[in-house]
Amino acid sequence: MFVILSVLPAGKAIVSRQFVEMTRTRVEGLLAAFPKLMGMGKQHTFVETESVRYVYQPLEKLYMVLVTTKNSNILEDLETLRLFSRVIPEYCRVLEEGEISDHCFDLIFAFDEIVALGYRENVNLAQIRTFTEMDSHEEKVFRAVRETQEREAKAEMRRKAKELQQIRRDAERSGKKVPAFGGFGSTGMSSMSSGSIITDTIIESEKPKMAPVPVRPTGSSKALKLGARGKEVDNFVDKLRGEGETIMSNTGKMPSLASNVLPPPVNVESVHMRVEEKISLTCGRDGGLQNMELLGMITLRVTDDKVGRIRLMVNNYDKKGVQLQTHPNVDKKLFTSDSVIGLKNPEKSFPLNNDVGVLKWRLQSTDEALIPLTINCWPSESATGCDVNIEYELQEESLELNDVVIAIPIPSGVGAPVVGDVDGEYKHDSRRNVLEWSLPVIDAKNKSGSLEFSIAGQPNDFFPVNVSFVSIRNYCDIQVAKVTHVEGDAPVKFSLETSFLVDKYEIL
Repeated sequence: MFVILSVLPAGKAIVSRQFVEMTRTRVEGLLAAFPKLMGMGKQHTFVETESVRYVYQPLEKLYMVLVTTKNSNILEDLETLRLFSRVIPEYCRVLEEGEISDHCFDLIFAFDEIVALGYRENVNLAQIRTFTEMDSHEEKVFRAVRETQEREAKAEMRRKAKELQQIRRDAERSGKKVPAFGGFGSTGMSSMSSGSIITDTIIESEKPKMAPVPVRPTGSSKALKLGARGKEVDNFVDKLRGEGETIMSNTGKMPSLASNVLPPPVNVESVHMRVEEKISLTCGRDGGLQNMELLGMITLRVTDDKVGRIRLMVNNYDKKGVQLQTHPNVDKKLFTSDSVIGLKNPEKSFPLNNDVGVLKWRLQSTDEALIPLTINCWPSESATGCDVNIEYELQEESLELNDVVIAIPIPSGVGAPVVGDVDGEYKHDSRRNVLEWSLPVIDAKNKSGSLEFSIAGQPNDFFPVNVSFVSIRNYCDIQVAKVTHVEGDAPVKFSLETSFLVDKYEIL
C-alpha cells in the first residue's frame, strides 16, 4: 500500500493521498505513530514497525513520508519519495504549511501521475509537468488565427481610408460638393449630392446591417468603431492618423464601396473552401523519426443556391505518397480519372450554408526526409550543470512557418538559464519551468538557427522539447485550381484559405 503524507513533526497532516483502499482511522493511526518512531539524534531515511515501513525525507520544517508494506522494494521507495519531494517546489514557492495547503489539489494531481493503483509509474519530472499542464494547442491556434484576422481587418481599414480620401479629392477636383458618408454597417451612404459624379461609381449596396460591428486593431491604441453614425470622411481619416497610421492617396480606379459594408477578415465568396492540414510528429532525441502522421481535408461551403451545382478541379502535385479519400457522395470515378470533385448525381446541389468535407488525405511515415522542421537538442554536462545547444533546420523549403515556438523544459529551483547566442527571441517561464524560443518566421531565407544556454541540471531534464507553429501554406501540394458550373463549364468565382497546423510536435 502507498500513503503519501506531508506532515509536521507533531503529526499533523497537511496533504494526504492514499492509493489503496484505507479507512480514515487507519490513516490517522499510522500518522500519529510516525513522530513516536523517529529516534532523537538519528539520521535515517526509513523506520519500520511490525506491519509497515515509513520512508521519509525532511523538507525544512516539514516531512515528506511514504508509508508502504515491509515487503516493498526499499530502493524503489526511496526513488519514489525523491520524485515526490521534487514535485513540491514545482507548485509551492516556500515550503510552509499555508503555501502547501493553497496548492493541495495541484500536488494531489501530480502525485496521481507518479503512483497509480499503488504502483510506481515510469515518469520523470518533465513528463509530470506536461501531463498536469493540460496545455491546449487548439487555444494557441485560435489566438494565432484571431490575431491574423485582426491584422487583416486593420489593413482593410487603411485601404478603406484611402478610398474615402480619394473620393473626396475627386469631388474637389470636379468642383462638386464633398459627400458625407454614414456609418458602415448601418445606413450605407448618406448626404450624397444628387448631381455628384461619384454616385455613378457606386454599385447597388447590400442589405444594410442593423447593428454596427466594432473592429478592434491589434495595437495598443483605442478601438475604432466602423459602425459609428454621422462620421464624415475627414473624421474617419483623422482618427486613423491619430492612431499612428500613415494614410496615402490612391490614384488608381476607385473600387466599389458597397461591397465593404462589413469588411470580413478574408474575402469570402459564395463558394468558399478551406484546405486544412494537421501534423502529429514524434522524434527521438538521438535522431530518428518515430512516427509522423499528417491529416488534411478540403472543406467546401456554398452560400448561394445559384452556384450549388459545381465541380472542383484539384491539382495534386504531391510526391510524398499521401492516401486520398473522397466523400461518399462524390463521384470517385470522375475524381480518379480527371481529379475533379463532383457529386454522383449532377442534378443535385451541394448543401447550402454547411461545411462539407469533400476530400481528405492522410500521410503516415517514418522517413526522416519528410520531417518539415528538424530539431536537434544537445545537452552536455559541465562542471556547473549542463550546456545546452539546440538548433532547427527547415527541410521542406516550400513552407513558411509563422509564430514558431520551441519550448524546452528546464529544471525547477535552479534559477533562470544563462543564454548565450540566440537567433530570434526567448522567454523564461519560471512558473512552468520552460524556456520558450520564439521565431516569427522560418522559411527558405531563414531556414536554420540555434540557441545556446547553460543551467544546472542533467541531460534528461531538457526533454521532451515541444514545437508549435502555424502556416498559410500546406505541406502536401494539393490545391483547388478551378471551380466550374456542372452545365457549360462556366467558371465560378471562389475564395480559398489554407492552413497548416500542429497537433503534436515533440522530441522525446
